[in-house]
Amino acid sequence: MTSNVGQNYPYTSESESDRASRVATLVAEREGLADKLKTEATPLDHNDRWWVWKCPTPGCAGLLHAAGYATEKHAVYVVCDGACAKTFLR
Repeated sequence: MTSNVGQNYPYTSESESDRASRVATLVAEREGLADKLKTEATPLDHNDRWWVWKCPTPGCAGLLHAAGYATEKHAVYVVCDGACAKTFLR
């Protein structure tokens, strides 16, 4: 198994309320993240639980939280809560 395939497996899951709270906190803390989400993602539909992934950035211990659906690709748009502060498609 290549490392790319292994990185796509979810690490854990979180409730919708936990996910929404974590993403809202990240948006409030990070300048420009709200605008980036507006232009690159659409709102999520309702689910009781969402997958959480480990961040693939070397040296970052963050987790990736679902923040929307990618506007141009069929993927979940995720935000890292760690030091790298990157966004990814899952």
